Amino acid sequence: MRNLDHTELLTELEATMAVNLDRHLSIAKEWHPHDYIPWDEGRNFAAMGGDDWDESQSGLSDLARTAMITNLLTEDNLPSYHRGLADNFSLDGAWGTWVGRWTAEENRHGIVMRDYLVVTRAVDPVELERARMQHMTTGVDAPMDGANFLHSVAYVTLQELATRVSHRNTGHACGDPVADRMLARIAADENLHMIFYGNLGEAALDLTPDQTVRAIADVVTDFAMPGLNMPNFRKNAMSLAKHGIYDLRQHLDEVLMPVLRKWRIFERNDFGPDGERDRDRLAAFVEQLGVKATKFEQSRDRLLARESARAEMVS
Repeated sequence: MRNLDHTELLTELEATMAVNLDRHLSIAKEWHPHDYIPWDEGRNFAAMGGDDWDESQSGLSDLARTAMITNLLTEDNLPSYHRGLADNFSLDGAWGTWVGRWTAEENRHGIVMRDYLVVTRAVDPVELERARMQHMTTGVDAPMDGANFLHSVAYVTLQELATRVSHRNTGHACGDPVADRMLARIAADENLHMIFYGNLGEAALDLTPDQTVRAIADVVTDFAMPGLNMPNFRKNAMSLAKHGIYDLRQHLDEVLMPVLRKWRIFERNDFGPDGERDRDRLAAFVEQLGVKATKFEQSRDRLLARESARAEMVS
């Protein structure tokens, strides 16, 4: 079967988009960022006659601060994500309604996280704002060269689930029930978004199996989180992986494999020769990722054991 072009894909999948849009609107719960903020903890900074931030005011650990900042800066780049989604989907009909609705829902995440961090003085607001300016000025490129509609569907499905995992683990790491409740609320949004995009990907596989599995294989084997361009991302990502906020094992077991199972990638029997080759490419990558995840876990366990031993000696 020939590959469908962008217009043909949108036309053929419009009914699926409309059904899933209606489903999403019927189950998505309204919530308000101000209901998740401990406003009575707020006070003025020096410009308003109060005190500026210092680290002693933060109730979060270094790890929790790093995770919160990384997650927030990721949410901050929403204009780039909106532009990419609008370009690869459409702003017409149900497609445009979804792009707008998704953008509005995602915008709440950055609002509530920033309010929490500033009100509770959990992080330095000056450095946070500088990082936001730098990250948003740089923006986010498309997930890969030559990305198209099907690449976008595959990417956002994985990314939404990855973000859900990261938010939930960050909430646990904060040791603050207010932060945990807030991030659980955000994660619930991300889960609904993942289901939406996953359903769209499933329909695309049924429509044009070989073309879609090629896009999925491209995305999976070259996946990178959208925060890649933010300040200190690689250093912070390593810290988060070291302490179990988001690591290779979680990416494989809690993100990649659940999505591939939902799409029945390894059970389908409707791929042609090209699709079979891309499925084999996926299978080989998954196997290699499992090996890498095990090696990372072993290395991390040795490192954490050494750090624990040194801490006991010092104490």
